[in-house]
Amino acid sequence: MKTALRTIDPTSDAAIAASVTPRPIEEIGDRLGVPAAALYRYGPDKAKIALDFARGAEARADGKLILVTAINPTPAGEGKTTTTIGLGDALARAGKRVAIALREPSLGPVFGSKGGATGGGHAQIVPMQDINLHFTGDFHAISAAHNLLAAAIDNHIYWGNALDIDTRRINWRRVVDLNDRALRSVVVGLGGPGNGFSREDGFDITVASEVMAIFCLARSLEDLEERLGRMVVAQNRARQPITAGQLKVTGAMTALLRDAFQPNLVQTLEATPAVVHGGPFANIAHGCNSVMATRTALGLADYVVTEAGFGADLGAEKFLDIKCRQAGLTPSVVVIVATVRALKMHGGVAQKDLGPENVAAVSAGTSNLVRHIENMKAFGLPAVVAINRFTSDTPAEIEAIKAACAAVGASVHLCSHWAEGSAGAIGLAEEVVTLAAGPSSFHPLYESALPLVQKIEAIATRIYRAGSVAIEPGALKKLAEFEAQGYGDLPICMAKTQYSFSADPTRRGAPEGFVLPVRDVRLSAGAGFVVALCGDVMTMPGLPSRPAAEDIFVDATGFIGGVF
Repeated sequence: MKTALRTIDPTSDAAIAASVTPRPIEEIGDRLGVPAAALYRYGPDKAKIALDFARGAEARADGKLILVTAINPTPAGEGKTTTTIGLGDALARAGKRVAIALREPSLGPVFGSKGGATGGGHAQIVPMQDINLHFTGDFHAISAAHNLLAAAIDNHIYWGNALDIDTRRINWRRVVDLNDRALRSVVVGLGGPGNGFSREDGFDITVASEVMAIFCLARSLEDLEERLGRMVVAQNRARQPITAGQLKVTGAMTALLRDAFQPNLVQTLEATPAVVHGGPFANIAHGCNSVMATRTALGLADYVVTEAGFGADLGAEKFLDIKCRQAGLTPSVVVIVATVRALKMHGGVAQKDLGPENVAAVSAGTSNLVRHIENMKAFGLPAVVAINRFTSDTPAEIEAIKAACAAVGASVHLCSHWAEGSAGAIGLAEEVVTLAAGPSSFHPLYESALPLVQKIEAIATRIYRAGSVAIEPGALKKLAEFEAQGYGDLPICMAKTQYSFSADPTRRGAPEGFVLPVRDVRLSAGAGFVVALCGDVMTMPGLPSRPAAEDIFVDATGFIGGVF
């Protein structure tokens, strides 16, 4: 067949991963004290951890939690996942009992432009093709549960609409885990009375579903079902909220999610255990792997290395103010990933010109890195900088970063885990162990009792350094309604560009004194947060002119190539 003629680039991530024979998954489980009887195998090198065993482990979650975050990235990303894996491998190399906790990749980016999310080079989790494609079917279960609720809404209306749902005010869209711009706005119910009532609808990508956010914040199956029931899916004609619980399908949704709720166990190229589970959007949601996975890992390992999506102004802030608040987590150390190329961009260099040495631009761009260091310290957490090294980086550029960090009391480690695996991150691992040994003074940015508007202002002024916040009148009205309905104690989930501290992706570096616009707010009652929309948020991405799917193939042996 035609695909059998394709050759595999020997330097590609897939080829590097294929050069290593994974250890049997029972051996990986044994390293964390997970017996074979508590592993449900999906082939020889991936498994789910039985829920009963996971719940027992998460109840004693007392390991050291290490958060890996980053500066505001370039569109290509700065290697946050690769650094998370490299650090985990380095801790294991140093003799520590360690687990890595990561999100599952979405099929949208895998087939789009960003690619997968299993690390790169010699710092990967495997089997990388399986994880990046269907893995254990968790996302399919989430899609099915979400769409069951969508079907129940239209079915309820068809059979008499006892809840008096206003078809103009249904906010529960359908989902699919692919990038498909043609589905952003659709009309359903066409074809005559037997197909229901015609109305406008649309699709989001699965990772943007509130079911996904709930899946990743729930502490038990009981908590999962209760949260699903709280989701607000529409309004009736009296403008009162209609919840998923009123449609009586949350038991069936939980049944679809039962097996998926069990954390997934895989390994790195160096056989370090990795718990990979869940994957909500990092803007419309909180962008972290599941609480169940993180707490299970903390009950099994002395050190757990995890990450949060996008830069620290989005991912780390949400991890600390939403996930840690809801899950009772206390991080010990924050690692901030930076690259020379991204700092050049923040220093004013165009993306196409990031290759040549430019010490002045790097020095100017360190303002972005320093801002993130200051922000993490404001949470009471020690921060260390990991420079994800590229071959084009020069000694003078590296020294410029070290000088800027030294001025604010942060150490810097030059990491080459992509090329060298664990050996390239040993210095970072040693520093993390030292910092984690100290007492934690972690605290959230704001108190739960603070009014919603003041929570938005706290994030905008103290993390982004905005001068003020401009909230649209309609959004202010909604915030008042949320508080009147009893949601005033929820944390805020900011939805803005990941490329800047501001809401303008072209404002690089460390802007301050700007006006942060909040055009709308949304209630995620089941997930337990209020989303503040700062600009347009794309919940159904589109494919680029040349999608990554064009390079993915299966050769005559069944090997999947082209995944990156």
